[in-house]
Amino acid sequence: MTVSSISRHRYLVVDDEEFIRALVARILETSGATDVRKASGGAEALGSIDAEGAPDIILCDLNMPGMDGIEFLRHLVERNYGGGIALISGEDKRILETAQQLGRAQNLNILGFLSKPVDAAQLAELIGRSEVGPESRRSRPGVSVKASELRAALAEDRIAVHFQPKVAVATRELVGVETLARWHDPERGFIPPDVFVAVAEANGLIDALTERVFSLAMRQGAAWRAAGLDLKVAVNVSMDNLNRLEFVDFAVGTIREAGMDPHQVVLEVTETRLIANVVVPLEILTRLRLKGIALSIDDFGTGHSSLEQLKRIPFTELKIDRAFVNGAQHNETARSILESSVVLAQRLGMTVVAEGVETEEDWDLVASLGVDLVQGYFVSRPLPPDDLPAWLAGWTQA
Repeated sequence: MTVSSISRHRYLVVDDEEFIRALVARILETSGATDVRKASGGAEALGSIDAEGAPDIILCDLNMPGMDGIEFLRHLVERNYGGGIALISGEDKRILETAQQLGRAQNLNILGFLSKPVDAAQLAELIGRSEVGPESRRSRPGVSVKASELRAALAEDRIAVHFQPKVAVATRELVGVETLARWHDPERGFIPPDVFVAVAEANGLIDALTERVFSLAMRQGAAWRAAGLDLKVAVNVSMDNLNRLEFVDFAVGTIREAGMDPHQVVLEVTETRLIANVVVPLEILTRLRLKGIALSIDDFGTGHSSLEQLKRIPFTELKIDRAFVNGAQHNETARSILESSVVLAQRLGMTVVAEGVETEEDWDLVASLGVDLVQGYFVSRPLPPDDLPAWLAGWTQA
């Protein structure tokens, strides 16, 4: 990280130990920072933020008397803080990892963590991951969607799809894509899928949303096939979609009408909440497998995507959640879970897919473990369908 990149940020160092505050501030100032504030605890830091404005980057101790670092993070969430946060502590590494996950779950920009005593090189590297600037000090308004708005978007065909490439690790060949729903509102701009999917599930619109996305995906897959690009097309389905026996006829009929081969279709099953009766979903999923459609257990290791699901449903593919892939080479817990998941899938004869491969280090790690397919920003971001051929040409030449 260059001196100039450090100097353009404003910092707030929060730690109850005066020595640590002074040490971190000195490291920053030696590296070019000109705006470094210090606070001896969470309450003082919040007072500084309220009085003088939010900094670009906060470096915060976890174990402080009075308001500890975890409580301080909650108050930052309440203030819609959008800057970067580096966690500092002498506590057990697992506690640091958990605190990091907690912050990210609350949509805070957690850059990572540093163990005491703070090392200048590690601090510089951590801050170097941040792309925050002065605009980060503005509040981040939450995006909310009404069921009536989503219903109108579906009726007016304003839900589109993008596709994220899946490539084979061994050959780097493009073998498939994951279909991702996209909603660009003319007034509010991009609306995150996790927002409108949750609204769909809570308001009886998930069937309409899934059918819209599935139909678009099958038509696009057929168009690629006609152009000589034969890809497996994956579509996410919620367990809520699998409570209607008619779903099998819908899926098979849509595939046939589009001109796709069922063996080129993958349903990625995400269970966002526990279901009381598994009989109907189990019947539907088994019938879909009999039709030749592949089944992937999505986000494995999180939510309700569990060993019990693997036992009772005839999955053909296991997708390891990005939380256990991206940066796993630097996180012993994540790496252990990643390795165990790969071995488990291989023992069960399943294709192993790693999500969230964002760096060459991520790629090298999953390759060394025997992962079959990867997707993530190292390969490509999700693309509009018309952009895929150009991306493929560039990827092939790389």
